[in-house]
Amino acid sequence: MNTLTIQLKRLGKKKIKTLNMELDSSPKNLRELITACVRHEVSKYNQKREGANVLSFLNATEIKEQSASGKINFGDTANKTLAVEQTAIENALLAHKDGLYLVFINDDEITSLEQTISLNEQSCVTFIRMTFLSGAYW
Repeated sequence: MNTLTIQLKRLGKKKIKTLNMELDSSPKNLRELITACVRHEVSKYNQKREGANVLSFLNATEIKEQSASGKINFGDTANKTLAVEQTAIENALLAHKDGLYLVFINDDEITSLEQTISLNEQSCVTFIRMTFLSGAYW
């Protein structure tokens, strides 16, 4: 297994979400990297939806931690619809093609889905979601 550090950024926002992701194999190109990331996230999403629906109580520490983010909840989900892995992969690849997000590996932008990449334990993969503004000064 390969552990990969992923950073998620949005233009216009200072907050950077960092997560560590376990991949079964080392991706050889950007298409395989995106596919592996989407599979991991779909699996995590579906597991959360399939989990037991037992309402738990929050202790004081959990309330304090959640209040820092501005939202306190029990973690229950109303939407139990599972994500379809293949559809999610196709959407992610199309979104990259359309320029809705950029991918950087160690500060180098990867533009082509077939571009060969080399990842190791110290590699940092950054996904930047682009924000398009509406309107123009014509």
